[in-house]
Amino acid sequence: MTDSITAAEFTAAEGTGDWRVLRRSALARFATGSFTRGVRLVTRIGALADAANHHPDVDLRYGSVTVRTWSHDVGGLSARDVALAREISMAARELDVAAEPARVSEVALCIDATAGPQVQAFWQALLGHDAHPDHADDAAAARLSDPDGRLPSVWFQQSDERREQRNRIHVDVWVPYDQAEQRVAAALAAGGRLVTDEFAPAWWVVADVEGNEACVSTWKTA
Repeated sequence: MTDSITAAEFTAAEGTGDWRVLRRSALARFATGSFTRGVRLVTRIGALADAANHHPDVDLRYGSVTVRTWSHDVGGLSARDVALAREISMAARELDVAAEPARVSEVALCIDATAGPQVQAFWQALLGHDAHPDHADDAAAARLSDPDGRLPSVWFQQSDERREQRNRIHVDVWVPYDQAEQRVAAALAAGGRLVTDEFAPAWWVVADVEGNEACVSTWKTA
């Protein structure tokens, strides 16, 4: 028996309006306005997490606190994340701290590789990242992640041949599903071009004026 839930189920759950799903986790950003208020919120989050025996990642900055919750044992979101998210949002409201769901995002570097294992080994040694399977049913697919969760993850896309006409390293920008079109529009307004929206709303491919590509991604598939 598992309490695993989908991104759609988390989003539809009551009390999760402050949160946005990015890939396999849910994030919330709270505008504390001061370091002292941020410490108070983090203290409350710590107590809630200990009581639930479910511990999120918390990033304390001078004017904000960002929280990421996901369930390691299911490799994604669970009902425990919904419960914890509700409690954290309630604590923030009690401290008069507003959520900023539109401001959460996640960045990953993606590398096209014909010799995936050798390329991955190089980047793992260079960055000091840990290797993790990308999919539970595909041990060959892997990503590298910063053990402290500060630096972008690195993903490897298997390529059958080198495509010299395009860059082989690009950026994936994960944004809330309700912010993706605005982010794409902002990139185009800033001089970029749309490469394809064939896979939207899962992702759009955009490029700068020199052809350097990036993907704007969400959890949605339709």
